[in-house]
Amino acid sequence: MTNITISIFGNKIFLEIINEIKLFSKFKVQYYENLNLCVQDAEKYNLLVVFFVKKKDINYFSKKKIYNFPSILITESSTPKSIFSSELREQLYIPFSILEFERKVISLIAKNEFRKNSLIRLVDYTIDKNGRKIMKNNLELKLSEKEINFLILFSNNREPINRNLVLKKVWNYSSESETHTVETHIHRLRKKILEKFGDDNFIKNNNKGYYI
Repeated sequence: MTNITISIFGNKIFLEIINEIKLFSKFKVQYYENLNLCVQDAEKYNLLVVFFVKKKDINYFSKKKIYNFPSILITESSTPKSIFSSELREQLYIPFSILEFERKVISLIAKNEFRKNSLIRLVDYTIDKNGRKIMKNNLELKLSEKEINFLILFSNNREPINRNLVLKKVWNYSSESETHTVETHIHRLRKKILEKFGDDNFIKNNNKGYYI
């Protein structure tokens, strides 16, 4: 956890307060003036970001439902909490206590560490094993346990995987089993990916098997 960087946007005085009381002395703490740059860096480097959200920026955050980084949104008490609900997103209302803020930061760091250990890169997609979902470009799709195991198998094999290996590893069937399970699940998964991400070439196949 010592490699965590906490970034603050929208309130430089709060940064000075944190530094003065040495609240997170073991972490790097930095400040951003530019909102878009802050979000870009957070997504690239998995920063923990504390956003002080002004009324003019509420629409930006309400439209951007999914982040790939942990964040705390600090808003006025009149802001609906449901707008900012997310697995790695917490919210605080002004005024708030430093202790409450510290608890949320520690909780998010723990959640983020757990989540990072659950993530797998698969071409342009990110697979969340524990969350059973696939993500790309701020979109996410919930998948079944079998579908997740199927994609994990792809991530562990650079070469095409044949039907018999899929049956054995994912469904524990023998290679002699007469079943269209693999073909059926691939058809359903392709359809889901196409509808959610617009990708009509997600799972390909050749004479050696299936590949991504």
